[in-house]
Amino acid sequence: MATNLTDFERLWVPKINQILENDIKPDTDQTTLEAAMIYSVNAGGKRLRPLLTLAVLASLGDPIDQTVLKTSCALELMHSYSLIHDDLPAMDNDDLRRGKPTNHVKFGAGMATLAGDGLQPLAFQWLVDNDLDSQTQAELTLALAKAAGPHGMVSGQADDIEFEGTRLSLSGLQKLDRNKTGALIRYAVEAGLIMGRVIPEKRKSLLTFAEKFGEAYQIYDDILDVVGTEAEIGKPVHQDANKNTYPNLLGLAKSYEMLNQTVADAQQALATAREALSIDTSLLNDFTSYFKNKDEK
Repeated sequence: MATNLTDFERLWVPKINQILENDIKPDTDQTTLEAAMIYSVNAGGKRLRPLLTLAVLASLGDPIDQTVLKTSCALELMHSYSLIHDDLPAMDNDDLRRGKPTNHVKFGAGMATLAGDGLQPLAFQWLVDNDLDSQTQAELTLALAKAAGPHGMVSGQADDIEFEGTRLSLSGLQKLDRNKTGALIRYAVEAGLIMGRVIPEKRKSLLTFAEKFGEAYQIYDDILDVVGTEAEIGKPVHQDANKNTYPNLLGLAKSYEMLNQTVADAQQALATAREALSIDTSLLNDFTSYFKNKDEK
């Protein structure tokens, strides 16, 4: 088993990609819909979310078989659905995602909407259409429904639309981002804890890590919109002038300060988890290097 992030990615990203490239087709029976779904899922994402789930399991010392691997990939379907819908003309109206035309540019807004509509329930199907025990399936399904739904990601998307052009307080911005971005990242870690059969009372420190990692992820993305280039991050930049972002609220220098503090808080949560669960958290700690070395979302 790989013990650092570079080796871990080298081992697991090809296996994640193989599932996402091959396992959508058998569950669809409409050719254009299938093409639209596969197009966005396989448009070059980093696979950060399923990697987080697998990293939790590896840190716990749990084996990762094909069932666990595919179950972990369900989150990537949900994430891709959210990106397709975010890019639609009625929402962000973006033409570029990961350096490629967005789904609605390639397939039309109607088919893009349906591609997202297809990926969302397929994510839940992949959580239960397997040989995991029924308790694990139920916990995973409930956790993802909460993370993706109207008290999670969709709530954040609604705040993003409703409050565009206004200026939220810091607490309001943190709530928006905790839901829109952080909820699915938190679920990625929670799914590993569920499949690793960690009792709820022992999950707190790793879930705190997930929450802080998700917060840092959004702060960093907001910063990249200011300082990055389209070539570097694979999507249009300088798009957030009228949106609620950390640089717009706090300025760039204080945004960097908040990013550094949030990453430190995530690392401290891992130190707590290391003691509480008697595990090696170095692989999970390596994920925080994303904010130093990566230039794309």
